[in-house]
Amino acid sequence: VGAGPAGIYAADILSKTDVEVSIDLFERLPAPFGLVRYGVAPDHPRIKAIIVALHKVLARGDVRLLANVDYGVDLKLDDLRQFYDAVIFSTGSIRDAALAIEGIDLPGSFGAADFVSWYDGHPDVPREWPLEAREVAVLGAGNVALDVARILAKHADDLLPTEIPDNVYAGLKASPVTDVHVFARRGPAQAKFSPLELRELGHVPDVDVIVYPEDFEFDEGSMAAINSSNQTKQVVKTLTDWTLKDPSQFTASRRLHLHFLKAPVAVLGREKVEGLRTERTVLNGDGTVSGTGEFQDWPVQAVYRAVGYFGSPLPEVPFDELKGVIPNREGRVIDIDGEQVPGVYATGWIKRGPVGLIGHTKSDASETVRHLVED
Repeated sequence: VGAGPAGIYAADILSKTDVEVSIDLFERLPAPFGLVRYGVAPDHPRIKAIIVALHKVLARGDVRLLANVDYGVDLKLDDLRQFYDAVIFSTGSIRDAALAIEGIDLPGSFGAADFVSWYDGHPDVPREWPLEAREVAVLGAGNVALDVARILAKHADDLLPTEIPDNVYAGLKASPVTDVHVFARRGPAQAKFSPLELRELGHVPDVDVIVYPEDFEFDEGSMAAINSSNQTKQVVKTLTDWTLKDPSQFTASRRLHLHFLKAPVAVLGREKVEGLRTERTVLNGDGTVSGTGEFQDWPVQAVYRAVGYFGSPLPEVPFDELKGVIPNREGRVIDIDGEQVPGVYATGWIKRGPVGLIGHTKSDASETVRHLVED
């Protein structure tokens, strides 16, 4: 159930086992490929090219795709049990994780997942998006925050060589934005950007990337992270190189600001977003941070929270409301008493939460399929 990368990888791996098996993939949307189709920014064709490999699996003819079938509405687990020996749920995480700060529900405050769905032409999302802000805040320190900030700051004409939908181009073209601010609670060494995505920011035409030397602190935890991870080392190097830029070089018409050690504490405004209040944080030595009681207000007219995706509950299937996943042991679904639910499995983000890159879903599917075959 779910024909994104997780579901297709699981179908592919299962079809290559010694078990004689027929596989049907059920998909709620009219078209497959999930997050690769509707979650990857249009100016990332290299990642979108994963669709080619997924398409090859479906094109072989030994896996059947049944699209436009909504689990929980068109059919439920009892229906599937009548016709299938096993059911794997691979429904992903499409909701925005909540951020419990004052003013987060004001008009002009958005979830990044919804914005990503809009610029990727997801059928569930309205065709229009209110792009009226000159100054925008993006909350988060992962690749989704970078994607959102880059798409907001980039000139629409530079997206024309991509598969950007016409309505999205028109919306971005009319946007009055001049400054996009990305806020991270922790320091540069704790950022979850991938090195390639970060370096890419420095090559966006007519957009200056601005960082602030006073935001650069490295405690023992930071140094340990830098020394133990080549990825962290590259991210910190790219960010540190940007601190050496001469401010007189900043001549672009748009600016993308990266702020570290700034925790969002409130979205300001009465009728709509008028600003963001952050608290300066300090590193504790182990990679965590504490507040300092020093606050700063930023004049922004829109806020996007990119603090993670969250899973959605499915009828007749156990669900962990705190983690946003189907409770499981290595892919075997378990009930509230910790007992295995016979013949029901999970894989992908609905199994382990929204962490890791698309490729990590493959080893995840292998684990689930291995247990299914054992059972």
